[in-house]
Amino acid sequence: MRRLPVVVVLGRPNVGKSTLVNRILRRKAAVVDEQAGVTRDRREFEAEWQGRDFVLVDTGGWELNPDEALTMNIREQAEVAVGGADVVVFVTDATAVPVDDDQGVARLLLRSGVPYVFVANKVDGPRQEEDLGHLWSLGLGEPAAISALHGRGTGDFLDRLVELLPEGAEGGEAPDVIASLAIMGRPNVGKSTLLNKLAGEQRVLVSDVPGTTRDPINLVLELDGEPFEVIDTAGIKRRTRIKDDVEFYSVLRAREVLNQADVALLMVDGQRGATHQEQRLAEELADSGVGLVVLLNKWDQLEEEQRLHTEDSVADRLAFIDWAPVLRMSARTGARMHRLPKAIRHVLENRRRRVPTPELNKLIRKWQAAHPPPMRKGKRPKIIYAVQAETAPPTVILFVRGGDLGPDYLRFIENRLRDTYDFIGTPVRIVTRRRHDKWTGHDG
Repeated sequence: MRRLPVVVVLGRPNVGKSTLVNRILRRKAAVVDEQAGVTRDRREFEAEWQGRDFVLVDTGGWELNPDEALTMNIREQAEVAVGGADVVVFVTDATAVPVDDDQGVARLLLRSGVPYVFVANKVDGPRQEEDLGHLWSLGLGEPAAISALHGRGTGDFLDRLVELLPEGAEGGEAPDVIASLAIMGRPNVGKSTLLNKLAGEQRVLVSDVPGTTRDPINLVLELDGEPFEVIDTAGIKRRTRIKDDVEFYSVLRAREVLNQADVALLMVDGQRGATHQEQRLAEELADSGVGLVVLLNKWDQLEEEQRLHTEDSVADRLAFIDWAPVLRMSARTGARMHRLPKAIRHVLENRRRRVPTPELNKLIRKWQAAHPPPMRKGKRPKIIYAVQAETAPPTVILFVRGGDLGPDYLRFIENRLRDTYDFIGTPVRIVTRRRHDKWTGHDG
């Protein structure tokens, strides 16, 4: 198999790199905002133009003299991306005179020897296109004049880009991933640290500043020799604590990840224990139907009293997901993380478990005879038939005559199912249908 060529989008902050990425992808995949520095980690997407497929890498803004550790890490991430590029797209702002950061990117590009397309963004009309002489001082030749926001000139730019793409390097066939894992949790709980530890490299930025991760970061990683897609997400916040559009869309994308994930890794800060925030997020995860593993992070840093407090908080606030396995570990040191792949595979197996219909009905009749449903409005409902209609998550349909079972009895049935079968790590949905109703495949 041939690997896809890699195209890296590079430039100083706020020149429109993520806007250009969205234009190339023809969808809003990257967070875009007027404030500088919105993109921090490098993100990879599969893109196509005129029948040529390639990997498109969005990077954070490159700065010549970073003023803090976070911006230094962003610069390093961008430079690592250039080192693995087949082509670099250098984006500048056509409306501004080149600054030291632009000069620094130009020197980096020339030293790298990587083929490049030099882009002047924010060219919204012919008059601006004629006034690009100030960008020639970067020593990279004539820039391609485009407007990433409005699409002007992007077709010609992409034609130039694909001409530079190599035919592809020989490589191993891309493996089919076993499952998709989403790392979830509130801000600054250690999600990016966990992803870096699993990846074996500083793949995403880690900082004490909450909210460092803005976009979901997708990587295919091997866990015990098997390929998984692992997604690091922005910290989930309450709506009242979201300060601006960037945070709003970051949290929105984190929630959208649940639609593609098979298993969520819910990280809890062992030093603080489970809070109302973890409680709300756990409810959201359980409702989404994904498999679930709870990770108590920073466990090696805790005194015995702290450990007891954390365990009590999980037992109290997360009692409704007591079916989820709880692992105590340290993302920073890797302590106890060797148990994670086995736990994930166990959850995946249980999420796909199916109970044969004759066996299920035999059990339902037995449980109902021993504990009949309570009377409701003078009627005693009766389950006359049951079938597991779906897996991932396991979904059982109960056909009922004579009234409603009520949530208490549904919990009773779920608990009996869990006592009988290994459903650790997966939600189990129990859906009722009146006998005369026709099941349409939707929850009632």
